[in-house]
Amino acid sequence: MARIYPFRALRYNLAQVAAEDVVTQPYDKITPAMQQAYYQRSPYNLCRIILRMKELFDQEGDQYTNAARDFQAWREAGIVEPEGQPCVFAYAQRFAVPGLPGVVKERRGFIALGEICDYSREVVFRHEQTLAKPKSDRLNLLRATRAHFGQIFMLYSDPAHSAEEVLFGDGVAGETLPDIEVTDEYGVVHRVWKVTDPARINLVATAMEDNKLIIADGHHRYETALNYKKERGLPGAGEPCERPAAGLPQPAYPEAAAMMTFVNMDSEGLVILPTHRVVFGLAGFEAARMLEAVRPYFEIEEIERDLGAAIESVRRSALGVRENAVPATAFVAVTAKGWFLLQAKAGAVADALKGVSARQRQLDVVQLHALVLEKLLGISQEAIRDQTHLRYLRDAGEAADQVTRGEANVAFLMNPVTMEQLREVAFAGEVMPQKSTDFYPKLLSGLAIYALD
Repeated sequence: MARIYPFRALRYNLAQVAAEDVVTQPYDKITPAMQQAYYQRSPYNLCRIILRMKELFDQEGDQYTNAARDFQAWREAGIVEPEGQPCVFAYAQRFAVPGLPGVVKERRGFIALGEICDYSREVVFRHEQTLAKPKSDRLNLLRATRAHFGQIFMLYSDPAHSAEEVLFGDGVAGETLPDIEVTDEYGVVHRVWKVTDPARINLVATAMEDNKLIIADGHHRYETALNYKKERGLPGAGEPCERPAAGLPQPAYPEAAAMMTFVNMDSEGLVILPTHRVVFGLAGFEAARMLEAVRPYFEIEEIERDLGAAIESVRRSALGVRENAVPATAFVAVTAKGWFLLQAKAGAVADALKGVSARQRQLDVVQLHALVLEKLLGISQEAIRDQTHLRYLRDAGEAADQVTRGEANVAFLMNPVTMEQLREVAFAGEVMPQKSTDFYPKLLSGLAIYALD
């Protein structure tokens, strides 16, 4: 049972700051150049808290201590202020779909607190592995500030669109001006509406009760919140929080919940982009030798060195619409010697990956990682996790260009994982390789803050 709660969010005081000057992309999507740009926009930009640089007037202590000091100063100065009553927030993102010229979509969801619970309860499901270093970093920030600054991106299934209808269907968000409207650096328009009506909030909470949730983005932050709840040793930690018989639902204690954005996985506005792989730094790498190694497992077809044609070849192979073709997992290997479409030989791949579940053997990203990268190219799982010989890029053109410039051995251009594949793997309690999904656009940090104190 998924439990969601309204909360008295801390929000930027827009009489003192402009929203576009203080909100950011999620911490793990902030490049060094973006970090510098955020710092220049405002002394109150959230980057100074969630991804802090060493500052001139920092006192003794680490980055987390200084972030907590600034956060407290912002609260005392009224830069961020609490809402007067518990609420949830309708959240819409309007965006052009990368790679599809002229296609514009809107993704709708809502920001609320969500109960943090162990995976063993089979309420929240993950689809990716997590790493110790990012979790340690986020835990240190949570300990110091006792606040959640970004939302964990959660998926739920509701073919009837019940929660969306309550929030967007009759004037709550559909016909009123938003409390916040900001366009980010990718041209995505983010709009947020505050919803305080207890009847509507309870309708949304009721609509969510029978749902299971899948983490789309924010695995490290979810597990950080779970670990923090456990380390606090509070009564009932790990147990479900009971909903009150009357009034608005609330968590048993602040650490029992985290801030989340909930999006219907049955929505047409949900977009998953491919994440391409770039292999670099392999001593003695030869494209011809790699192709011979993969030939027992993949049909190999040399194709023209054209990005659009390559992406279309991969897409058409997966759909089985190429001439005399059946649906097959496929990806393009970009090498200095040529571009090659690799289509899986189902039987050979199944034999080679007997230790992998049938549902995962069907995924091109699993075939690439487990068979090509690990078995044939000899890149260990540890090296993949540490990105020792592997880069992940959203931009297929940049991935191919790195090979052309001699900065990489080979690039693999991928199809995106489908929502159906993600749902099947996650609900089976399995996980995919890192960076298997790229949900677009990302959720802005700073639209609301959940302070535990």
